[in-house]
Amino acid sequence: MITLEFTEADIAALDYERYHHPHPQVQRKMEALYLKSQGLPDKQISQLCRIGSRTTLSGYLRQYQQGGIAALKQLHYKGQPSALNEHISSLKAYFEAHPPRTSAEAQAAIERLTGIKRSPTQIKAFLKRLGMKSRQVGYIPGKATSEAKIEEQEQFRIHELEPRLAEAQRGERAVFL
Repeated sequence: MITLEFTEADIAALDYERYHHPHPQVQRKMEALYLKSQGLPDKQISQLCRIGSRTTLSGYLRQYQQGGIAALKQLHYKGQPSALNEHISSLKAYFEAHPPRTSAEAQAAIERLTGIKRSPTQIKAFLKRLGMKSRQVGYIPGKATSEAKIEEQEQFRIHELEPRLAEAQRGERAVFL
């Protein structure tokens, strides 16, 4: 069991940071130390903060003991760098010259150019890191080519559209186009 001394300023800072720090992992650390400052036993702190092991809580306490609140705010997890990071400049130049229409198309191009295969979700995240955005596209319906469709459109124009436009001109109806 690690014994710690807390000043009133530290307790106030822990109380504030446990709710207001932007990273949830730091909030959990602050909560655990705040509960420790209130005299709760380690087992109860682990239960309340849902900390799975005693070593994790001991690590939080040692961090505070060695560096104070500033040490608790440090996050040491860096993640794994992507293998695609080595090819950023060449892929960015390629996609600027040949924008992909789908993530599957981008996935195939990346695999062809680099030999690295990634899932469509990872490809979308990589393209976003490159500064590219996905675009939602619509379509323009084609012209009617069959006689029946042409007649249907003409009947709609005569019996539905033109009477409503005439009512709108008279001020009896509002039409939004």
